[in-house]
Amino acid sequence: MAEIKLPPLAEGVEKASISYWFKQPGDIVKEGEELVELVTDKATFSMPSPATGKIKKLLVSEGDSAKVGQAIAIIE
Repeated sequence: MAEIKLPPLAEGVEKASISYWFKQPGDIVKEGEELVELVTDKATFSMPSPATGKIKKLLVSEGDSAKVGQAIAIIE
């Protein structure tokens, strides 16, 4: 299993809101495939999956915020 963590964002940006999950628990995701749409006070962007596997659990819900380095999903 691998924890997917919110990566470092733009300089001075310490958190992002989860706008939309492109995959749900039970779905297969490939490395580099869009996983989640993030919103900061400066931009909206899609984060690719850093790994290939099955989504086990989403740890942060749409509309909620996460800090840089925080686990947002688990892939097995």
